[in-house]
Amino acid sequence: MLGGSVWVAALRNVMAAGLMMAVFLMLDRPRLKKTIWCYALFGLAAVVCFSLWYLADKESFVRFSGMLLLPVMGIFCVRMSRDTLYLSLYKLTIGFYLLSLTVFCGIDAARIWFGEAVWADIVIRLIMTVVILFLIAFKVRRSFLEGIDYLREEMDWFSSVTVVLSILIAAIVAFWPGRHDFSMFHVVRTVLLFFMAGIIQYTVFQLYLHRGKEWRYQVEKELLETNERFIHRQLELMNESKEQTARIRHDIRHHCLLIEEYIRNGENDKLLTYVKQYREDVESQEPECICGNETISSILTVYARRAKKEDIEVTMQAQVPGDIAVRDTDLVVIIANIFENAIHGCMASHLPEKKIHIQIARKGKKIVVQCRNTCGKDIRLKNGVPVSDRGIGISSVLKVVSFYHGEAEFSVENGMFIARILLNLPQDQ
Repeated sequence: MLGGSVWVAALRNVMAAGLMMAVFLMLDRPRLKKTIWCYALFGLAAVVCFSLWYLADKESFVRFSGMLLLPVMGIFCVRMSRDTLYLSLYKLTIGFYLLSLTVFCGIDAARIWFGEAVWADIVIRLIMTVVILFLIAFKVRRSFLEGIDYLREEMDWFSSVTVVLSILIAAIVAFWPGRHDFSMFHVVRTVLLFFMAGIIQYTVFQLYLHRGKEWRYQVEKELLETNERFIHRQLELMNESKEQTARIRHDIRHHCLLIEEYIRNGENDKLLTYVKQYREDVESQEPECICGNETISSILTVYARRAKKEDIEVTMQAQVPGDIAVRDTDLVVIIANIFENAIHGCMASHLPEKKIHIQIARKGKKIVVQCRNTCGKDIRLKNGVPVSDRGIGISSVLKVVSFYHGEAEFSVENGMFIARILLNLPQDQ
């Protein structure tokens, strides 16, 4: 720390808090809608408190403020995020590492080239902060958020602790509560620590980025396979409809011949009775309209027929209007995968009575899908997600749920596998 007035200290605090919170926020999926206001108010309160601390006791501020900044910002950012704790810690340590890098470069560059000028330190920190935020916003953020679902599922305690420790080893050097006497040995040692920690961080990030891309490709493949299976089921229905149409055409020929015979013989009473019976038969065979949404009705009809072929008892309730702000392809991914997994679960249970009950409804600005089906005892859940070998398309379902900022819940209760899906409808339809 090169000293300065309380206003200079306040400016440094603004840049430090702003950098950490901005990095975390750009890589985060916030829990609340008014997140920016919450960050701004908390950041302002933190800057005021740290500046008053600097004014009251400069020596203790210089020694302990950097180390205290991490838990203060960390608790707030973790509470504001809806990601897992491990992923939040990962993003938090990235921000702390970048902050440590700017502090080290600002102070030591000012010492080496600018005669310990206070404003040289400020300008260097400001330039580095702007460059870092620009790179994250336009080079890192998009790829990071695209793979954040993969990171949330795969990042465990071990990988998180490994990355956090590798960063903190270098970052703590810049904020360790002790004397920071200027020497080239100290500068070179710190540069090497930052360089090695940066290499580790970059390698880990590229590894997760590469595996995240592979995961996204797998999800896209599952989406295509789901739509292909649905189209195949629809083709089967079309072929059945063609056969039924041919039978109806054949039967109509006989009906017409009999009607002609009644008319020729003047048997009007028998003719009226026959026409009435024929009309009742036609009305009884009229296809049932499951709900107002044609896509949902088509999906349920296709898979209900397949389930009945496997001797599975199916009950369906659907109350969804025809016009909803959900893409038809996404409805296919959600409902077709859930229904098909339910059929697989019933068949794998090998129980004499197999049941599937599926409910789909619109409640306000949400679409709720719930499916209960008979299942075996080999269903395993990892982080609340089924990992059974017979489960298909779950990652595709989770991707669609994430796109609509919804929720997915899977559980097993009393021999029944339960899937609950909640989609938030977009404002613009």
